[in-house]
Amino acid sequence: MFTTKLLTRAAAAALFLGLSWFAFQTPAFTQTPAAPELTISKVAEDLYEIEGDGGNVAVLITSEGVILVDDKYERDHDQIAAKIRSVTTLPVKYIFTTHYHSDHSGGNAKYLPTADVISTVNARNGILGHKQSNEQPGMAPARLVFNKEMSVFLGGKEVRALHLGRGHTDGDALIYFPGLKTLHTGDLMANTSPLIDYNGGGSVVEWTKTLDEALKLDIDRVIPGHGKVTDKMGLLAYRNTVETLRNQVTAQIRAGKTQLQIAQFMTDQYKWAPESLNQLWSVPGMMKELK
Repeated sequence: MFTTKLLTRAAAAALFLGLSWFAFQTPAFTQTPAAPELTISKVAEDLYEIEGDGGNVAVLITSEGVILVDDKYERDHDQIAAKIRSVTTLPVKYIFTTHYHSDHSGGNAKYLPTADVISTVNARNGILGHKQSNEQPGMAPARLVFNKEMSVFLGGKEVRALHLGRGHTDGDALIYFPGLKTLHTGDLMANTSPLIDYNGGGSVVEWTKTLDEALKLDIDRVIPGHGKVTDKMGLLAYRNTVETLRNQVTAQIRAGKTQLQIAQFMTDQYKWAPESLNQLWSVPGMMKELK
């Protein structure tokens, strides 16, 4: 009897240790992945850009506080705060949200207790309406909204937000730093080709018209939603890429090509991966808009 009990206890102990080792070695499925390392670089006098893990964040330092453009995912908040502290001790006072997607406005909830978040009316409605199919949990909309244009004046500097039309979504804001001749485009310029969020009111037809209005601004530098800082000629080249893409797809649709054939063309010509958001969101929408 004694030997049986001893063996039973030994077996239970071994099982416990084995399971404990397995749990230690195996990460929980619910664990949020760590955010990639972010980088900060100077764009102009008192203007910085934070890159990595989502949309590009602009950081304007004034004598009265900091103005941000976008705030990435919520998981990036601590890193963004650390990068800001590396260039100033002043607090963040205002955040302009370029549009409602999580990789640009997911950090709103972390900032709202101490800062004012500003967006277009449609961007706020996009968050409230949960229009993004893959949005992060806990999205928080802006408290201050505008339809066409508004400015914030802080520490003698102006930051101007403009809604010039549809493109990536129906609520895209372009953020203009007139004193620095610099424009943050949000995802009206991002990577090498457009992502048209049709569920969010996007339009590949209206996109070039919106960028034509943006190109009328007095700008030397352009901070895209994703990608490296460029200039006005870089923005013009992107605008022309959107037009070329639209014309090519229009011709193929009107020639009777199927959605699968269009999707393959976008993979071959523009490197749109088969399961990318470009394929999932943009191709079906273009089939309807460009027919």
